[in-house]
Amino acid sequence: MQRKYFGTDGVRGRVGDYPITPDFVMKLGMAAGKVLAKGQGSRVIIGKDTRLSGYMFEAALESGFSAAGVSTVLLGPMPTPAISYLTKAFRADLGVVISASHNPFFDNGIKFFSKEGTKLPDEIELEIEKALDSELKITDPQGLGRAYRQDDAPGRYVEFCKSSFDAKLSLEGLTIVLDCANGATYHVAPLVFKELGAKVITIGTEPNGVNINDGVGSTHPEALIAKVLSSHADLGIAFDGDGDRVMMVDNKGQLLDGDAVLYIIACDRQRRGKLGGGVVGTLMSNLGLELALKEKNIDFVRSKVGDRYVMETLLEKGWRLGGENSGHVICLDYVSTGDGIVSALQVLKAALHQQKSLAQLVSDLKMLPQELINLRLRQGFDALSDDVVKQEVKAVEDILGAHGRVLLRKSGTEPVVRVMVEGEVRSEVHDLAVRLADTIRRQAEEG
Repeated sequence: MQRKYFGTDGVRGRVGDYPITPDFVMKLGMAAGKVLAKGQGSRVIIGKDTRLSGYMFEAALESGFSAAGVSTVLLGPMPTPAISYLTKAFRADLGVVISASHNPFFDNGIKFFSKEGTKLPDEIELEIEKALDSELKITDPQGLGRAYRQDDAPGRYVEFCKSSFDAKLSLEGLTIVLDCANGATYHVAPLVFKELGAKVITIGTEPNGVNINDGVGSTHPEALIAKVLSSHADLGIAFDGDGDRVMMVDNKGQLLDGDAVLYIIACDRQRRGKLGGGVVGTLMSNLGLELALKEKNIDFVRSKVGDRYVMETLLEKGWRLGGENSGHVICLDYVSTGDGIVSALQVLKAALHQQKSLAQLVSDLKMLPQELINLRLRQGFDALSDDVVKQEVKAVEDILGAHGRVLLRKSGTEPVVRVMVEGEVRSEVHDLAVRLADTIRRQAEEG
């Protein structure tokens, strides 16, 4: 069944454009309260990133849940993985995050966590959508939900993150640059790494409501690279706006994406006998990661794109490690969703265990050239079903042969189509990606 409001990571869009409006979000809270929290006596925790519109949507959700008889605990700016953890820690019936993750400030969204701290399955989202399209009645006045502020949430999450790092290890002697994207990690990530002993240099820690992800963070790693090089730091770590993604930079300015992070953690855990199965990637994971893991005799499977699908595959397999090249990495022995801070700490654990630099840890990982082009197309044009586009995809695949891939997919978080081409020769990969993107643009305009 086609979802009407939910994408791959909650409900998301431009603020003021339906459905990212206060009236819809209030009704969304009411519907979720009826479906998930089961009404009176239930409790929901709500966190948000640093977008200016978060205040508005926090109030709207509080109203909607109260109308459903559900009490809310307001945590203020907190990373998405913190809400996953705290939903379990507070024994809440539901966790809610107001965030559009890596998107610009003028976007926002709502995503939910179950009482187990996991993303909601498709069938539950469909049930909420069904409730949204039906008549929702306000509960009796004596049964309305209350609202509370929880001021110690940041400290609880800082201690949780530190608990994922071996007590016998220390970051003392390391200079680390942290880029918090002017987002939700701005007040917690520096504390985690300082309290573990590192000298911390920060960028992207001065949110003003509109500068989230603006030239900083995991989607703009050039700022981190420049700071690492200029400050002669040992490494750099960049999070996205809501803290569930991470990118890292070594002391020479080499960028390590989610695939590299996943590789480092997997190899270290295998070496120590703690891998617990294989590794889950996605359709976007670089073929080089798959080949490198195969060389290490580590099983690798691909899920659909989206950390929720990585999670589903991990649970099906009974494995504990998976992620996306965008920087979502799930370490199921610690967290039940992507957590940028925890993932970075696992990489640093690997470096300390082996007494190696980041560059040395990925020396055996040979990434294939990959070109990704995001296309914003007119409403109504379906690139994936267009016959001319299909023919062009087949032609590009024939040129690449067995040592390359083509992937077209609609984004679940933005109104774009992603064109990915992967192969052995960088110039050829670039030219073929541009060729395919041009064909899609032309068909969209002519159609």
